[in-house]
Amino acid sequence: MADRGCPLEAVPLPAEVRESLAELELELSEGDITQKGYEKKRAKLLARYIPLLQGADPSLQAENRVPAPTQTTAAVSKQRKPRPPSSRDERFRSDVHTEAVQAALARYKERKVPMPSRRRSALTHSSVDTSTPPDTSSASEDEGSFRRPTRLTSTPLQSHSNTEPWLDRVVQGSSTSSSASSTSSHPGGRPAATLAGPTAHAHVADVHSAPPDVTTGLVELSHRERPQLASVRGVARGCSGSVLETAGGVPVSSRVSSKIQQLLNTLKRPKRPPLKEFFVDDLEELLEVQQPDPNQPKPEGSQMVVLKGEPLAVGVPWPPSLLAVLQRWGTTQPKAPCLTALDAAGKAVYTLTYGKLWSRSLKLAYTLLNKLTSKNEPLLKPGDRVALVFPNSDPVMFMVAFYGCLLAELVPVPIEVPLTRKDAGSQQVGFLLGSCGVTLALTTDACQKGLPKAQTGEVATFRGWPPLSWLVIDGKHLTKPPKDWQPQVQDSQAGTAYIEYKTSKEGSTVGVTVTHACLLAHCQALTQACGYSEAETLTNVLDFKRDAGLWHGVLTSVLNRMHVVSVPYALMKVNPLSWIQKVCSYKARAALVKSRDMHWSLLAQRGQRDISLSSLRMLIVADGANPWSISSCDAFLNVFQSRGLRPEVICPCASSPEALTVAIRRPPELGGPPPRRAVLSMNGLSFGVIRVDAEEKLSVLTVQDVGQALPGADVCVVKVEGAPYLCKTDEVGEICVSSGATGTAYYGLLGITKSVFETVPVTAGGAPVSDRPFTRTGLLGFIGPDNLVFVVGKLDGLMVVGIRRHNADDIVATALAVEPMKFVYRGRIAVFSVTVLNDDRIVLVAEQRPDASEEDSFQWMSRVLQAVDSIHQVGVYCLALVPANTLPKAPLGGIHISETKQRFLEGLLHPCNVLMCPHTCVTNLPKPRQKQPEVGPASMIVGNLVAGKRIAQASGRELAHLEDSDQARKFLFLPDVLQWRAHTTPDHPLFLLLNAKGTVTSTATCVQLHKRAERVAAALMEKARLSTGDHVALVYPPGVDLIAAFYGCLYCGCVPVTVRPPHPQNLATTLPTVKMIVEVSKAACVLTTQAIMRLLRSKDAAAAVDVRTWPTIVDTDDIPKKKVTSIFRPPSPDVLAYLDFSVSTTGILAGVKMSHAATSALCRSIKLQCELYPSRQIAICLDPYCGLGFALWCLCSVYSGHQSVLVPPLELESNVSLWLSAVSQYKARVTFCSYSVMEMCTKGLGAQTGVLRTKGVNLSCVRTCMVVAEERPRIALTQSFSKLFKDLGLPARAVSTTFGCRVNVAICLQGTAGPDPTTVYVDMRALRHDRVRLVERGSPHSLPLTESGKILPGVKVIIAHTETKGPLGDSHLGEIWVSSPHNATGYYTVYGEEALHADHFSARLSFGDTQTVWARTGYLGFLRRTELTDASGERHDALYVVGSLDETLELRGMRYHPIDIETSVVRAHRSIAECAVFTWTNLLVVVVELDGLEQDALDLVALVTNVVLEEHQLVVGVVVLVDPGVIPINSRGEKQRMHLRDGFLADQLDPIYVAYNM
Repeated sequence: MADRGCPLEAVPLPAEVRESLAELELELSEGDITQKGYEKKRAKLLARYIPLLQGADPSLQAENRVPAPTQTTAAVSKQRKPRPPSSRDERFRSDVHTEAVQAALARYKERKVPMPSRRRSALTHSSVDTSTPPDTSSASEDEGSFRRPTRLTSTPLQSHSNTEPWLDRVVQGSSTSSSASSTSSHPGGRPAATLAGPTAHAHVADVHSAPPDVTTGLVELSHRERPQLASVRGVARGCSGSVLETAGGVPVSSRVSSKIQQLLNTLKRPKRPPLKEFFVDDLEELLEVQQPDPNQPKPEGSQMVVLKGEPLAVGVPWPPSLLAVLQRWGTTQPKAPCLTALDAAGKAVYTLTYGKLWSRSLKLAYTLLNKLTSKNEPLLKPGDRVALVFPNSDPVMFMVAFYGCLLAELVPVPIEVPLTRKDAGSQQVGFLLGSCGVTLALTTDACQKGLPKAQTGEVATFRGWPPLSWLVIDGKHLTKPPKDWQPQVQDSQAGTAYIEYKTSKEGSTVGVTVTHACLLAHCQALTQACGYSEAETLTNVLDFKRDAGLWHGVLTSVLNRMHVVSVPYALMKVNPLSWIQKVCSYKARAALVKSRDMHWSLLAQRGQRDISLSSLRMLIVADGANPWSISSCDAFLNVFQSRGLRPEVICPCASSPEALTVAIRRPPELGGPPPRRAVLSMNGLSFGVIRVDAEEKLSVLTVQDVGQALPGADVCVVKVEGAPYLCKTDEVGEICVSSGATGTAYYGLLGITKSVFETVPVTAGGAPVSDRPFTRTGLLGFIGPDNLVFVVGKLDGLMVVGIRRHNADDIVATALAVEPMKFVYRGRIAVFSVTVLNDDRIVLVAEQRPDASEEDSFQWMSRVLQAVDSIHQVGVYCLALVPANTLPKAPLGGIHISETKQRFLEGLLHPCNVLMCPHTCVTNLPKPRQKQPEVGPASMIVGNLVAGKRIAQASGRELAHLEDSDQARKFLFLPDVLQWRAHTTPDHPLFLLLNAKGTVTSTATCVQLHKRAERVAAALMEKARLSTGDHVALVYPPGVDLIAAFYGCLYCGCVPVTVRPPHPQNLATTLPTVKMIVEVSKAACVLTTQAIMRLLRSKDAAAAVDVRTWPTIVDTDDIPKKKVTSIFRPPSPDVLAYLDFSVSTTGILAGVKMSHAATSALCRSIKLQCELYPSRQIAICLDPYCGLGFALWCLCSVYSGHQSVLVPPLELESNVSLWLSAVSQYKARVTFCSYSVMEMCTKGLGAQTGVLRTKGVNLSCVRTCMVVAEERPRIALTQSFSKLFKDLGLPARAVSTTFGCRVNVAICLQGTAGPDPTTVYVDMRALRHDRVRLVERGSPHSLPLTESGKILPGVKVIIAHTETKGPLGDSHLGEIWVSSPHNATGYYTVYGEEALHADHFSARLSFGDTQTVWARTGYLGFLRRTELTDASGERHDALYVVGSLDETLELRGMRYHPIDIETSVVRAHRSIAECAVFTWTNLLVVVVELDGLEQDALDLVALVTNVVLEEHQLVVGVVVLVDPGVIPINSRGEKQRMHLRDGFLADQLDPIYVAYNM
């Protein structure tokens, strides 16, 4: 094996050099020194031997050869040599397990998994791989077949050639950089398109229907600025495109879609077996519930009997109490050594003798009882609790403090030293101290100096801690007691001796109380079980504050006058062999270690000739119950048997905070049976059944026994859930212990104390097995042959997925068997479960080594998934990798699991790689919905009932009753109206245009507008030589010029088309849309200003479009004053007046035709609804290019004669308060705005209402403020706007919404009269089934919807079924159909799509009223009759818009509205600024804008997946994290989701990270 040591073995190195090298290796592997530091020190050590080495065999130097021609020489010096295979992660490796994992992985060779892609800049965590070529020999021998050849290191932008057979070059085309091309340049590289296989080119019908295709090419998205309109797509609505392309014809072999195709391929694998029954979740939402499999293993043994430990030795004169023993040794053997403390260099700093321990404890007890007072009262009285805060390096002071407290009859509560104010779990420790009523903490001088201080110099108060007084107990601070003072050494047995803390699975910390009697009994039982004798030496590596370290090293040792050598954690880190050296030099008879310590010493033992373990008679392995301890013990014995270690010396034991020591293996000379091990079927264990595995060699768990029960204890195993019935002999359950040597309670928690410390196990017949209560240990296991106890897991690590139980530790062991040394940093892996959708989901978090590349990490993750799936038959829900050393640490360097889980759930884990697998894990989704046949004509009864409900139809006021029809006839043509006004009220002002400063930049009276229009008409006829009916594109900024040009066109019989001008800073995105509208509308001429004309013909414009093909461009800046000979009068009201072009939210460009009749009818309805007269002023802050914005800006003032104050929304960017100031200044009763304007005001003026008030802004004049939109009303925004500006006098009921769409630009408008808008709460789950069920506010799954304003006069609305086109009842969600005189007359398109036109503008119901001609709005909604009455005295019908039909997502047979999913996602984390969702080949894609640090982006992947599962029962397929501003938004503030989808598939979003959920 090309081992790291190899080249050095050629020349014998002196032992001390070898030792130093081994230490260096360890430091490097631990991350304690940098690669550079390591190289330097290593070079220094080897400097003297280098010449010798150079004479060595040349083949040995080949190790440093450059692996690939592209690699720079700099990289060579940095090459990281592989760690030896026996490195520390070995502890998790039994050979069986490793073989099993490798075999499992071999099965999966062919499986392809799409690799997540990320932006290069987001790779801040992992170093770029070129500088660190991969290990070449990191695999251990048994992994030979999987060893990777040296990998070629390609340029940083391309992905690495990947020679792992199982991954099968899946990542070839998808390089990790989003800017790289989609073909890779490796040997054998091929275009990514081929990855997707034939399926990529399969014809998939495009479900998104749309008006005719008016696209001429995809427009690239700009990243920094939200494009106002962006690419335009189109496939006819109702017909289906047959090629899988995005709008601009980007074929789907783009990188993103090939990954999605891979994802689909991986999802085609069969899921877990199908599930049968359901349980009902508070109504019709059926979550599947897993049914027991009839073939699952069931326990078949007989009922177990209680196992009795050997009796406590009789005839041995046990002392009355531990303190009596201490007094005896302290006075009769004062010179005997009690405890030796070592420093970080391994030198013995201090040896505490029994005499010193006794005298110093007395001194402390005296000080505590007599010298501490508050208000002349003693501070402490017997039985008070006292915190002991001592570092792991100071066992001497701890021991003095512990015994001092016992002598003073105080209860010590040992805790960890809090290093910062926010340590992991420190808050819970504070809770423990508070609940124990601790007011005093003992510590040392050095420790006190190191604690964080407040400004006063006092020790700071930690988060969640009670106020404490700190007492330093170094000798000089204590008072010597008088000669005659003696403590009351009681033989009180029932009182509490000490409290040991325990952290539970959820992270809460509780204190286990141990009485004096239990303390003594436990020491006696341990003495007998371990055969301790007087003056023996024990080496202790464990934490002496709790658990076995305290029980053996502080308590039992005193009972037997033993000498304890305490090895601190800091020394172990520097020199993992230190404990063995101490065993050797002190000739210790016993040693107390954990698997980790044995493991660490394996790494460092090479070349250590002079150590011997022959003195040991007992090596106690405190965590012998862990699944990996067996391989540590085996490996340790293997290596050290040659150094005098006898096999029978290794004694694993099992313990729990509640029951203290549960079982311990005895050496044969103490009568212990021979050790045993069991190879158990993992499948059986997951059902709680013990099956010795015979045929299935892969999924097994090998466990060793942890010996026999303690002397004097009874042990039994009871069922984990429900009543404590005894288990059968072949069943796994919770081990319970009954003895005088267990903990007695959780301090201050009576309820849970009873269930844990006072359990009464019963037989199957219900008879109690004993009159003594048992204590539950929290350990899962069984009793094996020879009455040996076996532990297979802990209750804290138990995860119940479906009906099977899995143990966190087992999954950790499996993950580590997947080439650990190469990848996981120091074996640090946390496994826990989170509850999502009523079931536990497994989450695995690992720290990756600093030098791991993107590829390595993804590969490791994929292999872990397969290994866990194969061995445990369970899916991992989320696998996250975090940078080395970032998981919260427990006191001795382990991982703080509950804190890790908390961070995961709060989005504070900051992983650098994430893989979610909800598709495979979540098997309890509701059943997909089967469509029900709808109501047919047969069930249509007379009148307005459908299936027992009112037909959902409503109408606005009748026009006939409202005004004389004479005026309506007179006002049929807007040009006539303008001439009439110019004649009758020439100086009446119609328009005021404001700039950003709020000053009026231009005005127009009736006569001025008329004259300007005439000049435009003359110019059109003379300059452009247009004839009647020609189309003219008006490309103007918002202003009076636009209005004059519009009427100029009408005066000469041309048809105007208003077009938003291109953005000079963003021509590439905005100009193609202008060009497209000009071409599609067949404009014969473009009217514009000089500045825009220059822009249209500029060089920059030529880069974006072909400028030679513009039609005639006429600028209207200085046209001569001319009159037209005659003003054109249309022959009939049905003649086309103007074309209205806009891009819908689905990214479809559609132009609709408005006749003169429809135009005047529209103005008339709005005039009646808003009570507009010449004396009124209204303020408009909208874009004037399409829809209702255009009508209000250009048409209504001329028709009604009111004055319009025009505020271009663009000006708000430089002065947010412009619109509100204008409303206040002109005392506008009616004002209109868009959602984007409202959002700008809410965000930009939130903190400035006071400033505005002082400037005199007063909004009390407003009767109605309407938001113009084509979408579901945004309640949250309108409410926060109302609340915010209430201070400025805005009436609470003023804000309302409007609704219009392509076929009819104004269907609803609140207006000034009529009842207030109503809000209802509907059940979101029923909505998915197109049902409307009203619920109470605040009930689960409730969704608030508000009415979209009142239906306009002359407008009729009905709700129709989207497919059958039949009328629906009012409890159904259907498409809103509208009939009114101001409906548009049809689409204006390039192709004459008659069928489409008929479908949208002249639809008829399939039954019921089949005569009326309706227009289909393309929006889903419902009608409800309210309790309010309208002006006519009828009950008022409210129309609720739910969302665009084109945008709904059909998933699992149900209909979802993107906005609902988006709302849930935005709530999931504070750094989600915006979100948009769409589907692609049945996958739900969620695009999230991150408002935060790029390296925190990956926290959102799991949160987004969780919230969508939990609230919508949908599995997210792809999570795309992007910068703020990437989601395109149109001028109305609506998200362009289809456009975003096209950008995503064409790989134009430059995402921070794309996660493909498996």
